[in-house]
Amino acid sequence: QVQLVESGGGLVQAGGSLRLSCAASGRTFSDYAMGWFRQAPGKEREFVAAISWSGGDTYYAGSVKGRFTISRDNSRNTVYLQMNSMKPEDTAVYYCAASWNKNLSPTSYYRPSEYAYWGQGTQVTVSS
Repeated sequence: QVQLVESGGGLVQAGGSLRLSCAASGRTFSDYAMGWFRQAPGKEREFVAAISWSGGDTYYAGSVKGRFTISRDNSRNTVYLQMNSMKPEDTAVYYCAASWNKNLSPTSYYRPSEYAYWGQGTQVTVSS
C-alpha cells in the first residue's frame, strides 16, 4: 500500500505560481511512476503531468506544457508540480497518483487507470 498526501494548493491570481507537493509513504517511493491529474467541477478527471520512477522521463498535457514542471525527490519520497503563468482554466482539484508498473509505455502515463494509488486532492483556484 502507498499513502499519498498532497499539499500546496490555494488561491492565486492569473499569471501567478504555485508549487504542489505530494508526500508518499508505505513502500519504496522510487519504485513508482508518479502522475498529477486534475478535475474541475462538472468535468472528468484529466491528465496533467507524469514522471518516471527514475525521474528521467516526464510527460505533460498540451494545455500545461511550458508552464508546469513535474519533478521528484526520491530521497524525500516527494513529487512536485511547479505551476507558473497560471490561468483561470487551471482551477481544479489536483490529485497525485502512483503507478506500481515500472514499464509503462509513454502513452500509458496519460491514463488514470494505470495508477493504483491516489491522494485525497488539493484545491487550486486561479482568479482572473
